[in-house]
Amino acid sequence: MNIGRRESLRIMGAGAAAFGMAVPSLVAQDQPMLPRPIPSSDEGLPPIGLGTWQTFDVRDGQAEREPLKEVLREFAALGGKLIDSSPMYGNSEEVAGDLIEELQLRKSLFIATKVWISGKEAGVRQMEDSMHKLKAPVIDLMQVHNLLDVKAHLDTLNAWKHEGRIRYLGVTHYHAGGHEAVMKMLESESLDFVQINYSVAEREAEEKLLPMAKDKGVAVIVNRPFAGGDLFAKLREKPLPDFAKEIGCTSWAQLMLKFIISHPAVTCAIPATSKVKHLRDNMGALQGALPDAELRKRIIGAAVA
Repeated sequence: MNIGRRESLRIMGAGAAAFGMAVPSLVAQDQPMLPRPIPSSDEGLPPIGLGTWQTFDVRDGQAEREPLKEVLREFAALGGKLIDSSPMYGNSEEVAGDLIEELQLRKSLFIATKVWISGKEAGVRQMEDSMHKLKAPVIDLMQVHNLLDVKAHLDTLNAWKHEGRIRYLGVTHYHAGGHEAVMKMLESESLDFVQINYSVAEREAEEKLLPMAKDKGVAVIVNRPFAGGDLFAKLREKPLPDFAKEIGCTSWAQLMLKFIISHPAVTCAIPATSKVKHLRDNMGALQGALPDAELRKRIIGAAVA
């Protein structure tokens, strides 16, 4: 059987993942990574997305929104797809929705947001408000934020998925203290996605949660990829290790993102930024090879030692 290069790379990557290995991109340094499949559908997502916490919570003025418009434009131009928001993030949903419409990017993006309120009917109203703000009559992914009133909202989301109002559903948490509860959801519910914190400095999810998500066939979105910015504060004066060039990294941000997306359970990491310079740097993690198990250990040693 004569298969193409892209298909052969996909098969090799799947084989590596099956044995729990860090999955190298298996492409040349100047070639982009292949999209990661969402296990419940095989739809592909590039492994670097865009968060909106704090960064998109701005006022209506052009001066505040124009830099974010350029971030979104560049994100899409560089192959980005998943953008994540929440009603918890102030004006972020409305700002993102307005800019996506202005740039006519809706068809090229994968829009994820959340429900974050108690009560079934209150949740319905909040999610419909999010759809209005995001100008998206169908949301690609709706998540129960931090598991708040999770059973009530999952009842609604399962019905909405059947009706076509959302395409995927999931749950989120931002702290290791919530991982046990997330794992209970993985055991008891039919989820498409979980969103959790994971970084070179917050590796608790490696022990149980990430392996369970992989075993259950649930996609993983990673929030806090830079540990809320704490990593940058520690690394500001520290030189990038020489081994970073082995996987084409030119910055700490790229090295930390490649550490995350090299885990075989991870579908997409969502760093947030309001600066085009930082967006381009983050998206640079889509180029070239990923670290193997030994190089992942060296990244940990260099970043948190």
